[in-house]
Amino acid sequence: MEIYDVSMLLHPDMIVWQGDDPFEIQPTSRIAEGAHANLSKLTMGSHTGTHVDAPLHFIEGGAPVDTLDPARLIGPAEVLDLTGRREIDSAALDGSLAPGRFALFKTDSSQLPATGAFRDDYVYLTPDGARAVVDSGVTTIGIDYLSIAGGGQGTETHRILLEAGVVVIEGLRLAEVPPGEYLLAFLPLKIAGCDGAPGRAVLVKQ
Repeated sequence: MEIYDVSMLLHPDMIVWQGDDPFEIQPTSRIAEGAHANLSKLTMGSHTGTHVDAPLHFIEGGAPVDTLDPARLIGPAEVLDLTGRREIDSAALDGSLAPGRFALFKTDSSQLPATGAFRDDYVYLTPDGARAVVDSGVTTIGIDYLSIAGGGQGTETHRILLEAGVVVIEGLRLAEVPPGEYLLAFLPLKIAGCDGAPGRAVLVKQ
């Protein structure tokens, strides 16, 4: 059995979405300074690192992250090799989506650095590709950069997916993961009423 940790490491130099607050960790109590225990304060946005988008992220009145069904976050998944493409449309996905398996998109974005400045040349799913996902019956998808959408069509792509109840995981690290079938386990923080949440994602090859 092989286990791949496909989560982004949270640290002050990590990439965040343009305009989002950077991740910060501040000590609030230190044994070295006479305290009984080490404690820290974390500052970050709800879509920092590897995270899930709740419907509330793009739909006013949509379901928050704490209501997501864990069965949509733990289950059989397939890592699809979509390298060499600038965008993922319905043609790129033709024949590769199977109901009953989560679809994780491995793209050239897996080679982009996880530190430093945000890059806007990441690979994204088009609205046409989003409709193909919905039509396929796939319930959960993931991608290897901070957003599933781009090219000036971010709102449309997100709304197509989230209005149809598709769970969207963003910020996966798939560079070292061969294409194929796995068990995905992704557990976002259970934050009441929030539009998304970071979490830890692993892939298990049995």
